[in-house]
Amino acid sequence: MEKFTHIAGTACPLPAENIDTDQILPARYLKLPRKGEHGKVLFRDLRFDASERERPDFPLNRPQWRDARIIVAGRNFGGGSSREAAVYALYDFGIRCVIAPSFGDIFSQNATKNGLLAAVVSEAENGALMAALSREEAVAVTVDLVSQSIMCGELRCRFSIDPARRTRLLNGWDDFDVTLSFRERIAEFKAADRKARPWAVPARAP
Repeated sequence: MEKFTHIAGTACPLPAENIDTDQILPARYLKLPRKGEHGKVLFRDLRFDASERERPDFPLNRPQWRDARIIVAGRNFGGGSSREAAVYALYDFGIRCVIAPSFGDIFSQNATKNGLLAAVVSEAENGALMAALSREEAVAVTVDLVSQSIMCGELRCRFSIDPARRTRLLNGWDDFDVTLSFRERIAEFKAADRKARPWAVPARAP
């Protein structure tokens, strides 16, 4: 998994609250193979109408936010079902960070496991970021995971994240890598257990 330390780029405001995983990735696309193509169906029913034409009023369809790498959303982003493919859709679209006052817990876990940062800010800071971004021109935003800070023009704020998830992202660790990070303690336990219970070690075949 790719390490995440910081990101700088265009941020797109999505002021709606309770954007759930079915809106992020409609259920009919859950059978898509994992080939990096989920970005095409991100927010499919919000970005396009029934005739497959772009909805010009949806933020990610507007010229200044088409290349956004960061989303600033309302509270409870990613609630609803536990579909991991919702994170695939964001990541494949090019989104590497979502900033919001709160997230669906399973979504937040899935985000971490796929290299996407879910940064939690206060309601007041979220509102200030929305206001700064809701201009006609794109505003550059920098998110630093090392210092847990966000910079947007004159605005500076801090975000929170579970320490274990922060460690995973900074190191680019998947579940296997997390286990390997305890290799020395595992080796010490195995050696002590072998000494205390030699009879429990399987005999080698002759």
